[in-house]
Amino acid sequence: MSASNPITYASAGVDVEAGDRAVELMKDAVRATHGQQVIGGVGGFAGLYDVSRLLTYTRPLLATSTDGVGTKVAIAQAMDIHDTIGFDLVGMVVDDIVVVGAEPLFMTDYIACGKVVPERIADIVRGIAAGCSAAGTALVGGETAEHPGLLGEHEYDVAGAATGVVEADRVLGPERVREGDVVIGMASSGLHSNGYSLVRRVINQAGWALDRQVTELGRTLGEELLEPTRIYAADCLALARNEAAQVHGFSHVTGGGLAANLARVLPRGLEATVDRSTWELPPIFTLVSQLGSVPLPDLERTLNLGVGMIAIVGAGGADAALAQLNAAGVPSWVMGSVRAAGNGSTDGPDYVQGAKGVDGGSVRLLGAYA
Repeated sequence: MSASNPITYASAGVDVEAGDRAVELMKDAVRATHGQQVIGGVGGFAGLYDVSRLLTYTRPLLATSTDGVGTKVAIAQAMDIHDTIGFDLVGMVVDDIVVVGAEPLFMTDYIACGKVVPERIADIVRGIAAGCSAAGTALVGGETAEHPGLLGEHEYDVAGAATGVVEADRVLGPERVREGDVVIGMASSGLHSNGYSLVRRVINQAGWALDRQVTELGRTLGEELLEPTRIYAADCLALARNEAAQVHGFSHVTGGGLAANLARVLPRGLEATVDRSTWELPPIFTLVSQLGSVPLPDLERTLNLGVGMIAIVGAGGADAALAQLNAAGVPSWVMGSVRAAGNGSTDGPDYVQGAKGVDGGSVRLLGAYA
């Protein structure tokens, strides 16, 4: 039996023409990330990237990572500000790749939405393009999918994936870390893109509006929550190329917090001690803690607490590493060191051994925050 009224794709909730308009609005921003290695233009079925340069490698290893930005999108949607979410996405993906010393070459994105609003989609992609430019990465393709009936008209989610390359004998990681190495913290720009389920629960329970002016923050709550993730990729790669810095490893502090992510890049048998007194918690973290009476162990397992990336360097390279990072505008400091494991209790929230399926080294948190 046929329907009394013809059913079209548009009446089912999918607007193909709106998708085409979104591409027109974003394509200049995407092209701006393309160097001579990108073959073809915007809109192909697949992005093409010339990897002829890999012929100069002795043993090139490809590195890949994929991620999203979690429930931070809910803040962007509530505030109707969408370009920062795209920037966040790049940071979450490319900064995982540089942990192994790989240069992120190209990235693709995926946006699922309830309804394609061309200007909104274009804002997201412009943010992704801006992040790719900051990371030195080409945005070679993407997809926007309209999911009416599954997502609300103003709802969307984003994901991305990137591919990088590193020479096999330049791979960073646990096998390079040694007793006596120095642990250097690099300041985050704020919450980055992790722990927003906790943060949103805290502010909702407190009844705080996103347009609330917060003295401690020097701006509205919403503006603070949408602060873009700092992208460390270019600075970390430059640091790794500096032989004087003696870089042995990096750790990207994302979901799980500082201790768990640092433990992932340490070899079994070694322990990193991290002195909390070497840095002061930025106001947003203190605010979340106090407003929600969040226990410190839960806070430390969820948020970055002011440290977005960690470098592990040889003892003789710490001064050079700090000088380079701070000169590049990345506030950095010595926060601890690496020693043989087995000194002290292994009970309690201040001690973490292995994380996220990696049976690696351990991290011990000491003292109180400044």
